[in-house]
Amino acid sequence: MPSSRVGLALLASEITVLFRRKRTWAMLLALAAVPVLVAVAVKITGSGRGPAFISDISENGLFVTFAGLLLAVPLFLPLTVGVVSGDAIAGEASTGTLRYLLVAPAGRIRLLIVKYIGIALFCLAATLTVAVAGALIGAALFPIGPTTLLSGDTVGVSEALGRALLIALYVTVSLLGFAAVGLFISTLTDVPVGAMAATVVLDVAVQIADSLPQLDWLHPFLFSHYWLSFGDLLRQPIAWDSFASNAVLQAGYIVVFGGLAYVRFSRKDILS
Repeated sequence: MPSSRVGLALLASEITVLFRRKRTWAMLLALAAVPVLVAVAVKITGSGRGPAFISDISENGLFVTFAGLLLAVPLFLPLTVGVVSGDAIAGEASTGTLRYLLVAPAGRIRLLIVKYIGIALFCLAATLTVAVAGALIGAALFPIGPTTLLSGDTVGVSEALGRALLIALYVTVSLLGFAAVGLFISTLTDVPVGAMAATVVLDVAVQIADSLPQLDWLHPFLFSHYWLSFGDLLRQPIAWDSFASNAVLQAGYIVVFGGLAYVRFSRKDILS
């Protein structure tokens, strides 16, 4: 079988297995619950007090999407990505399927690439789940209309939805560097729970470091530094600086930790 067909078959299998797991759907449902809970709470209490965007929900349901993403980015999205990335290699090793995958003419580097693509697709699915759930519950419970941006300009519903998709793309890109870190950690152990826990704990530690003013010099190099800067996409005209800086930072993490994952995995003794 040609090498390209082997790679496509392996990728199709990985995606199928990932999105057939009950755990994956449970995490996606939990993420969908974030904007739903926000919208229901605002509807019941009639109060929009809280973080940014929540005060505008009662006037325009589209803000449920923005508020949901704002609340999901620091904790819920990294938690689910940490579970998927930490399980990528360690999970196969613990169940005894890693040796089988490498017996097939796939190769270790191809397997790592396929695993990372699967994680990246989960990042996209997770982010879109929050965004779509927010838009649907917002439209169901609140009026939908022209949206006032952070710059004070007003745009129509279709453009506001386009901005929401841009923000979802921004958040997806933001998670890719963290996903590479999780994949690397997954190559270090055959215990998936340990890899998941280490990945999530590292995320918490990095976000704490990113909040300490004493570490200002370090902040631009932390993978979480630009996670909440998607507000620039809600200005007129759109400010692309943070998007570009975030993409470059995440690309650096992908290259560095992807390389480390390959070095570790290429030397790993596969015992199961």
